[in-house]
Amino acid sequence: MPGMTTRTDRAGKRLTRQITAFARSHGGSAEATVSHVGARGARIVLVAADGDWGDLMALDGDTARQALEAAGITPRDGFDAPLAAKVRTGPYEWTRMAGLQIGGPRNT
Repeated sequence: MPGMTTRTDRAGKRLTRQITAFARSHGGSAEATVSHVGARGARIVLVAADGDWGDLMALDGDTARQALEAAGITPRDGFDAPLAAKVRTGPYEWTRMAGLQIGGPRNT
């Protein structure tokens, strides 16, 4: 039917909004990688210019890449040393030893 959106379309649009908001709140730009996580989908890791980072889950790798591209971000091939060097960790990561969820506590 015309005008109908699928679950994948809605998820992609939501991801695009979240990615755009993250980049905007950290100086307007971010870099990203996409990693396959089996049946759970794909993980998007975002690293902002200021060193803050976060991750999101997508239904699949194609949805993740399309959402990033719609947000103006070309995904990198992998989480390489130059990208890892940009990541700023804080007390939250050191106490939790896991990634900062977008929308979670600030890294101050």
